[in-house]
Amino acid sequence: MPIYKIRNDKLTPVKEKKILLEKNIQKLTEYNLDIVFGLTFVSTEFTVQSFRIDTLAYDEASNSFVIIEYKRDRSFSIIDQGFSYLSLLLNNKDSFIIEYAKKLNVDLNKINIDWTQSKVLFVAQNFTSYQQNAINFKDLPIELWEVSKFEESLIFFNKLKSAEGSESINKITKNKAIKKVSSEIKKYSIEDHFKNDWISRDIFNLLRDRIFSLDKRIEEVPTKTYIGYKIGSLVLFNITTRSNKIEVQLYRVKPSDLTDQENKLKYIEKSMEHWNKHVSKFFIDSEDDIEYAIFLIKQVYKKFG
Repeated sequence: MPIYKIRNDKLTPVKEKKILLEKNIQKLTEYNLDIVFGLTFVSTEFTVQSFRIDTLAYDEASNSFVIIEYKRDRSFSIIDQGFSYLSLLLNNKDSFIIEYAKKLNVDLNKINIDWTQSKVLFVAQNFTSYQQNAINFKDLPIELWEVSKFEESLIFFNKLKSAEGSESINKITKNKAIKKVSSEIKKYSIEDHFKNDWISRDIFNLLRDRIFSLDKRIEEVPTKTYIGYKIGSLVLFNITTRSNKIEVQLYRVKPSDLTDQENKLKYIEKSMEHWNKHVSKFFIDSEDDIEYAIFLIKQVYKKFG
């Protein structure tokens, strides 16, 4: 994707620069992990058995570990290496928990890890077409991120997306290690948040279309307990589904921060204590509520998006 700078109403291309050392990108990414990925830095060059993990991170939203690997060599196998790291994680849980407690000064008794939402991120200047095709599974807990460096001290992180409606890796692989990891780690989808007879699915589909029309950068991230909507690393709001209605949780706002003539917003008590941010919620009971829901969501989007 070409990047331009504006000078006297004329566009001038910003030249891309070659990244000479993956270590430079690793250091920059680790220092800005919360900005780039919305993650908490735990450790660098973390060694378990004979494996060395470039960056160990933690996702506060899902209470899960994220392994980040930086690649310059384009000949590696996404699937083989990704599942090797996940297998290492699942077979050495105590080592990861101790490292997390030590580096973040957290009481071991207060740590509650959700191992099912663990994942691996590969970061490289570019990936081959074979590597990009390798992530086209709907349940793959692996992400590819391309990073580009430009003049003017510009850097660009781009997440490569898998194909829609892709196959489950469990259906085509005979690899026992992959099957074992897949039985313990789950990449959640929209379908996991609805049952067949739930009338809230129709409400959700209509709301979802309106959400995506706000900004093409908005990304949908289904997790174990909610469906998140974010721009970059910034989560704007979450959706929790129920059989006959939808709950929307707006991040970083109290009811008094928004215009709410119908008084639908309710503040979630102790949200600062639990999530270190103010959170307000409201419910969508029918299709008639969608217009007002977008009115509230749009205010949060304009504040932070």
